[in-house]
This record gives sequence, structure tokens and C-alpha cells, in this order.
Amino acid sequence: MQPVRVWAPAAKRVELVVGESRIEASPSHGGWWDGPSLAVGTEYAISLDGGTPVPDPRSRCQPEGVHGPTRVVDIPRPTPRFRPPRLRDALIYELHVGTFAGAIRHLPKLVELGVTHVEVMPIAQFPGHHGWGYDGVGLYATHAAYGGPAGFVELVEACHARGLGVIVDVVHNHLGPEGAYLPQFGPYKTPRHHTPWGEAINLDGPGSAEVRQFLIESALAWLRDFGADGLRLDAIHSLRDTGERHFVAELVDAIRGLERELDRPLVVIGEYDDHDPRVIAPRDEGGWGLDAHWNDDFHHVVHVLTTGERDGYYRDFVDPQAIVKVLERGYVLDGVVSPHRGGPHGKPLGARSRDHLVAYVQSHDQIGNRAAGERLHQLAGIPRTKLAAAILFASPFVPMIFQGEEWAASTPFCYFADLRSPELRAAVRAGRKAEHAAAGWLGVEIDPLDPATRQLSTLIWDERDHGEHAEMLAWYRDLATARRTHAALREPAADATRARFDGRLLEIDRGALVLACNLSEQPLRYDGTASHIELASTALATHRELPPLSCALLRR
Repeated sequence: MQPVRVWAPAAKRVELVVGESRIEASPSHGGWWDGPSLAVGTEYAISLDGGTPVPDPRSRCQPEGVHGPTRVVDIPRPTPRFRPPRLRDALIYELHVGTFAGAIRHLPKLVELGVTHVEVMPIAQFPGHHGWGYDGVGLYATHAAYGGPAGFVELVEACHARGLGVIVDVVHNHLGPEGAYLPQFGPYKTPRHHTPWGEAINLDGPGSAEVRQFLIESALAWLRDFGADGLRLDAIHSLRDTGERHFVAELVDAIRGLERELDRPLVVIGEYDDHDPRVIAPRDEGGWGLDAHWNDDFHHVVHVLTTGERDGYYRDFVDPQAIVKVLERGYVLDGVVSPHRGGPHGKPLGARSRDHLVAYVQSHDQIGNRAAGERLHQLAGIPRTKLAAAILFASPFVPMIFQGEEWAASTPFCYFADLRSPELRAAVRAGRKAEHAAAGWLGVEIDPLDPATRQLSTLIWDERDHGEHAEMLAWYRDLATARRTHAALREPAADATRARFDGRLLEIDRGALVLACNLSEQPLRYDGTASHIELASTALATHRELPPLSCALLRR
């Protein structure tokens, strides 16, 4: 039996609807209502003041989706018996459960590649059968179409059995909108602040203490109840909070407390666009205490370097020396003027260890928010994409790769959703079309609401062992092996990386090793100090020449 408690401070009456029966809950302190204890397997909904029954905000299982009844379930808490590597030694693999095409079956391939952590795109209950998950509304429930709570427990245990840590992507900066019943229960949103998704989540207004606790408990559940090893916090720059202690800092404090309780390390990574190292500074320095945040600057620099695209936010990264700056200083936008933003932006990273930054050359956002969902190799070609990967693995940052990237998957990764409301469907189509027109992607018509779009984005695993796919896979394996084998490539100290770029030859000096990249269309003679070849796509060891669009990792 499990008790049902509901926070609904403005309600005059709260009822649990079980089948044809309505059971009144009793008012309690602080706007809470106490309902009966229900047996595992019972399905129910909640009615406020006689209104239409809706799911429990703390539902753990929504078998019929965001509009259906809540089912009482018992989640057996796993006891992880291994500890993932620390971030400085990690290789993170971002995947989308719905298009990965058999996550558990393919885990051995990730282990063989050298992956240490699987980062799962949001799996909290979201509308429809398929989608990206960033429009979640049931923050305590595991998406039913992915197997619900039992399915996620199985995935976590399978990862752990193979020595893979699990990081869960969670979204606290907005809700839904379809199926977002939370505002009916209390002041979960506020007109005092706005984000790109409309009214902000209420983190600093009346009633915000309960809202904050609701979000914190939902996040802890992935770590405590399912045994996940960390969280990726979506767009924390959009969490509007003017209070004394920022919500993210409070969440990190709670995770550190759980870490001590469970006696196992838990990692917290944020998506962050404000370029302020306070988010990764420890609490005793006034920081938020994140272990790391995504380093978009690295992606943008490498993207410009390999594709030549310069529109939108890429305008800030067209300086050829931006690659040197990001490798040596961590940020490009460290207080300099951002043409895209129209003024100065960011603060210097300073001497912070570079394993506080997660870097990547492809991600769900940077691929999927394009009109046609093109991967890097479909824009820049195989040779330049191999160079991008080499730069990533030779960087001082924590490397992350996106599903299929390692074999230059032929499938794109498009934005897709499954919404019931005709108004929302029309709004999504119009919004995507407007975004693509603003970016100059005219004439591309991929309907995000067509089920075929999700299928188009589903990986084709059989192709990875053939042709250019096998060639790319071998390249990624070699890069991962090199980084795992040589501590110099994992050294995150602020002064451990030096770079030089003359517009053609990029050298990344990592102490005992040097990555030499010819980014030009002409062969280049290399006269650097490193000579013993460790990893190469060339015959550099004997000819001291780099062919066009090639690189070599050299050992002194």
C-alpha cells in the first residue's frame, strides 16, 4: 500500500477518483491534502473542486500517457555495485532511447568503443508516444512508451553490469505544454519571469518553496530510486531565480547530501549559456557546485572551422584564432563583444580545471535543431569530420559524442513530436518553419509531427560495419584508445594545453603528445618537435608531410 498526498493550496476540495468511486482527501498543513493508501496496481486520478480528474503530479507511472490515470507501482531500488570513472577520465555517449533502436542490445558496442557514461535524453513522461522528451510534464514518471519504471530499471542495471554509468537528462525550466496540469494544483509558474517557452517556473515567488522541493525530489528520484549515476540539467540559464540561494545551487546541495547517504559518487552537469564559471565553483567560493557544464563554444568554433557556416550564433566564432582561445582558455565568450548578442558576454574561466567543461562536435541540439537534421559529416564531409573528432579527443575537456556519430550514421536526427492538440500541432509546425526561415534554411520541409520523421531518425546499426561507416568507426575507436591510454590527453589543468593555428596547420600541444591537423586542401610539411607517430591517417612518420585534411597524433 502507498499513501497519496497532494499539494493543492488553493483547492477547497480534493478527491481521488478510483474507477467510479470518489474518495475525499483530508486537508493538512501547508496546503497539503492526505488521501488513502492504495494498493500497487491501483489506477486513480485527482479532482480539484469537482473538476475533471487529472494525473497525480507525483505519479510514478502513466500507462496511458499524460492525460490518463496514475498507476501505483512499486519500484525496487537497485544497489549499484560499481563506481563510474571520474569525469576527467570519461567518454560520455548521448543517446535517445526511442531512436537508438534497442539500447540494451547495443550496450556492448559502446563498451567496445570506450564509452564510460551513457547520457539518456529526457525520459520523464511527455506527450504522445515519441518525442525528444524536453516537453515533459510528469516529472516523477518514466515515459510509458519506453517501458515505464521497470524498463528504466532494466536499462540502468544493464549499463551497470557492463561498467557504464548512467546520466539522466532532466528538464526543470518549462513544462509541456500538452498535459501540463501542474498549474491547476498550485503556483508552479509565475508571470514575474519569462523564458523562451513563456511564463517561467516559479522559483522565487509565493509558494516557491514547495515548487523548488517538488523539482528537487523529482531529480533525486532518478538517482536514489533508479540508481542513475548523475544528472544533466537542461538550460539552467533559463531557471529564473532572484532568491538568496539559486535553485540550481540548492539542488546540487541536495544531490551532495544523497551522495553521502548512498556512499557513491553522483555527477551533476548543466547546459549553460551564460559563460560564468560561478556555476562550477564550489559552494565555499559562492558557486553553484556543478561538476561540469556543456561547452557550446567548443562546438561552435569547430563547426565554423569545418563547415564554414557563419550565420546566427556562429557569427561569434569566425575568428580563425578562436580555436586556439577555446582550447587554451576554455571559453571564447569571456567578456568580449558578441556580435550575435549585441554586446559583451561572459567572464573568463580562469584557472578552473578543464574537466569542468563537457565538449562535443555533435549533439541532439546542434543536429536536431537544423531544418533537415544533418549530421556533421553530411555538412562537412568525412575528412573534416574526422579532424573535428580528433580535435575533440585531444582537447582538455570531457568528450561527449552523440549516437551514431562514431560511424557517420546515414540517418539524420530530426526534431519530432507526437501531440494530440490540433492547436499545438499547428503551433509547432509554424514555429519550426519560422526558425528555419530565420536561419536561411528555405525549402526544407520535414514535418516534425509525421511519424515517419522519427523513423527517419532511427539508427541503422547494420551499416556501421561497411564502407565509410566502418572507416569512421575505426577512427573513433583509435581516438578513444589513444585518450584512454595516454594520461596527457586527459590532463585537465588550465596550463596543460597549448595551441597554434596559422590558418592551415593546427597544433594542439598536450605535453607528451601533439596533434597536428592539416585543415587545408593542400599537403603541408610538418616541422614540429614531436616525431614518433602514435596515431595517424598519414605516413607522417617517414615523410614529415601531412596530406590535405588529415591529422596525426605524435609522441615526443
